[in-house]
Amino acid sequence: MLSDAQWAELEPLVEARRPKGKTPPQDLRRTVSAILWRHQNGAKWRAVPAELGPWWRAAQIFIRWARAGVWERLLSLVQERGVQLGMVFLDGTSVRAHQKAAGAARRGDLKLSEIIVRRLAALVADLGPRLG
Repeated sequence: MLSDAQWAELEPLVEARRPKGKTPPQDLRRTVSAILWRHQNGAKWRAVPAELGPWWRAAQIFIRWARAGVWERLLSLVQERGVQLGMVFLDGTSVRAHQKAAGAARRGDLKLSEIIVRRLAALVADLGPRLG
């Protein structure tokens, strides 16, 4: 869950970039926390903890925002503000590919948005309290 300090820094950026609809998303802080949790942990959507709200709401918001380009705009806004993002490295010897992973882009592919949300998750982790 996003701390009060993390959400205070992230909320104006999200509000500036999210699509404005007829009704605002319910409990946006919890939903963004669920999206960031899922991408930090590499879990399936259904594994999102219940205290972060319904998994399907987080998945639905993530997919809608990915198709609308919200994550790209949010990342560019964060970078314009000068926030330094951390780097994450994966050891390819321990990552197994699915037998159908041939590398072709699928229709409605959300891979770029998933990468961007992982970067935002790294940013949020950096916003936490720092040990001196």
